[in-house]
This record gives sequence, C-alpha cells and structure tokens, in this order.
Amino acid sequence: MNEQRCRARDLGIVVGPLSTGRHNAITDVAGILVGHTTIDDGADLHTGVTAVVPSQLGPGRWTLPAAVYSGNGHGKLVGSTQVDELGVLESPVLLTGTLSVFRAADALLGYLMDRRPGELSFNPLVGETNDGHLSDIRRRPITEEHVLAAIAGASGEPPAEGCVGAGTGTSALGFKGGIGTSSRTVRVADLPATVGALVQSNFGGVLTALGVPLPVDELIPDADRTEPPGNSCMIVVATDAPLDARQLGRLARRAVFAMGRVGASYSNASGDYAIAFSTIPPDRSPIPDVEINPVFAAVLDAVEEALLNSLFAATTTSGRGHTSYAVPHRAVVGRLSAAGRLAARA
Repeated sequence: MNEQRCRARDLGIVVGPLSTGRHNAITDVAGILVGHTTIDDGADLHTGVTAVVPSQLGPGRWTLPAAVYSGNGHGKLVGSTQVDELGVLESPVLLTGTLSVFRAADALLGYLMDRRPGELSFNPLVGETNDGHLSDIRRRPITEEHVLAAIAGASGEPPAEGCVGAGTGTSALGFKGGIGTSSRTVRVADLPATVGALVQSNFGGVLTALGVPLPVDELIPDADRTEPPGNSCMIVVATDAPLDARQLGRLARRAVFAMGRVGASYSNASGDYAIAFSTIPPDRSPIPDVEINPVFAAVLDAVEEALLNSLFAATTTSGRGHTSYAVPHRAVVGRLSAAGRLAARA
C-alpha cells in the first residue's frame, strides 16, 4: 500500500476525447481559485475545509449566474434555496464535514460582511459530506480561522487532491476518497470555453474506471468494508461558457449523472449535489440551447475524471477504529490493461 499517489492520467486512464485545460483542474477556468485547510491529528480527526473562490466576485460585481441540483437531498447544503430562487452565486463555495457546515457558514458570513459593510443580507453557500467514518465529527473542529485560511490561501495553481481539505476523512466506492478536480476545453457557439469540476467524494457503490468494475473486495480482499454513514458527493462546476441560471441547472444535473460512470449506488442516505456557475461577463448573452451539447459533454467527462482523481490521489487513512484503503494502482492498471482500456503513456 506504499505506492506513490498520482492522478488517473498518470496511470493511462484517459476519460473521453476532449482536451483538458493547462492544469486539468477547475482552476483552468480563469479567475477560479481553490484553497484548503486540512485538520489531521494522526488519530481520530481527519477533516478540513475546501474553498472554491471566484475572483470575479468583488466590488462592482457581487453575483454570478448559478444553479444547484439535488440528485438526492439527504444533506445540509446551506444557502441552496436562494440560489434556486434567484439563480445567482454571491459567495465562495465552501465544502467541509457535515456537523461543521453551520460553523463554516457562520465564518463565511463574517467574511462576506467584512467585504460589504452596510449590506443587510448575505447568502453563504456551504456544502458537506459526512466524514464521521474516520473522523470524530461530533467534535466540530472547524473554526473561523480554518475557513478564512482556506479562502486566503486560495490560488489559481493546480489544487491539491486526495486527503486534503474537505476530503481528508472521506471514503468512496469502497476505498479512501477525497478531493479531485479536472477540466475540459471545448468550442461553444464558435468560441473557446473551459469547464472545470471539483469534487468531494464520499459515496457508495463499486469503483468503475472506463467501464471496468474494480470492487474493493477483489482488489483488497482484507479491506475494512464497513459502509461509512452519510455517503454523499459534492460537485462544484465552474465555466466561462456564456450560460444563464436555467442552463447552468441543466449542467448541474449532468454533473450528478456523471457519478454513475464511476459506479455510484445513489443510496438512500447519499446527499448528492452539484453547484454550477458561470464567470460570464454581465453584458454577454447566453448561448442558444442548440449550442450547449459540447458543454454537456465537457462536464460529464470532467466530473468523471475528477471523481477518479479524488480516489487515485488519496492515501490509506485510519481513524475511529476504521481504515479506508487507498486504491491499489498496480491492480487497477493490471485490470484495465487486460481489458484494453489504457492509453499509451509517454
């Protein structure tokens, strides 16, 4: 289990024919920054905060067109109803552990109030998955300092993946889950566009890569297969394609559909949500619906690869008497190679 962790493409796993952005990350969308605060005491605390920060939000422009899709609403996505109602995002998007979501939302509210003195209403958007399988979730360790550090440390560089930030204590598809990201570039209405995805994976099912099932009980026969409670997935999609809130809702639905490609079980207790927003300048008109298919293809592929990256970059983690094992790369490569699914590696 001491394999060096890497991304799906490093193993020859290439999802779809579309090109990626420079970093193959959500930060390939101009102006999108990502920051993490990780809490890991080596024992029973494995949690954190991940912040997706659109730098376009600031003086002169305090909203971006946005939509939320609830694939299964067994979750605590703070701020989602106003996004549904008004079709706008007015804050960074935070991800954390379930019982810390309210403290994170309060900290984000303070951040927004400091930026806009005199305003009387704010809508912080904070999502979560339940990392209580590996982390002592009832301690609610997230503080204002952790939230502000994630926002302040956000950058346009390739985000860290795997056991970092909000993905520190998550498990998915029988293995250790975490944070993953990916991007795609397309032409929309004869203009270049980038679609980026970032995921917090913590959901059940059988890991599947390029159509090949990779069950944990076959790849790691002695693995702890106790199903983590509150299996869920948070997906954040950013794009510079000119889409309005209605069209972004369609994009968010495709993002949740992409979970099925990697083997999601979509269980009763799985809170599966997608948040999609566009950095489109306010004077740009949205594209006609007949031009939107390339964006749909991009989000499906980007989310699928981001989910795979969230697992392949994660490391074996133990806490609260449980262990979530990292995906064994050699076994995965062996199976996919035998199935003829791997791309040639340089």
